[in-house]
Amino acid sequence: MLKPEWLRVKAPQQERIGSVAELLSDLKLNTVCQEASCPNIGECFAGGTATFLIMGPGCTRACPYCDIAFDKSERGLDPTEPHRLGEAVSRLGLNHVVITSVNRDDLKDGGASQFVACIESVRARSPETTIELLIPDLCGDWNALNVVMKAKPNVLNHNIETVPRLYKKARPQGQYERSLELLRRVRDGWPKVYTKSGLMVGLGETDEEVMNVLSDLRSNQVDIVTIGQYLSPGPKHLPVARFVTPDQFAAYRKEGEAKLGFLQVVSSPLTRSSYHAGEVQRLMATYPR
Repeated sequence: MLKPEWLRVKAPQQERIGSVAELLSDLKLNTVCQEASCPNIGECFAGGTATFLIMGPGCTRACPYCDIAFDKSERGLDPTEPHRLGEAVSRLGLNHVVITSVNRDDLKDGGASQFVACIESVRARSPETTIELLIPDLCGDWNALNVVMKAKPNVLNHNIETVPRLYKKARPQGQYERSLELLRRVRDGWPKVYTKSGLMVGLGETDEEVMNVLSDLRSNQVDIVTIGQYLSPGPKHLPVARFVTPDQFAAYRKEGEAKLGFLQVVSSPLTRSSYHAGEVQRLMATYPR
């Protein structure tokens, strides 16, 4: 299936991404921008932003849509990683940082302690930087979630990824209701934290199913949603079932903001969960808590 014109992006020029990539290499840090082959890497790196991927690069789940390497072996955490991440945020002068992780189902706390250490390291060096976490479902370990939330991230992001009918195919180790519960628990327990979620389209879902997911997210008081086109990383991954038009993405946004009442719906073919994440600061200023 050929990509439509609206999905064609120029390959990033090396000089646009070089300085950020060199810094990340120097500090031996991973980013989801690189590991997940994000189409926006040129724009984001050129703007001096990145989404840091901790506890990786290998993931203990093998979701067939994802380009991150699979590694189910038991591995210890790197105690120097939080320090190196804090140093990168300081050197880049970031106003807003996104920290995400691979799934680490081999760890008792799912990696909650490493998220906390990274938050503490960033705040020690860059106290004015706002912090967004994009976390896995922690296998429903709500004690681990409490550990993460006690560190007071400004934004808690957990992606719903797809519609419930496609979970077995696209996200076999995930549970739709568990992801909704995680988001609901964050809102109930930490009402000042902004909650966020994201999903891909083009895996075989219908527009009605997408709208139903938006309704479920809003019913659980999620503030921000991102919706983007699924692009298959390669022949061993799930194929693209359809290319959603820009007009339909605009319809998702209108439904979410005007009818359902999300603070923001970022919806476009090339949207990814941390794309333009710095705009969250504007939302925090507009809707203070």
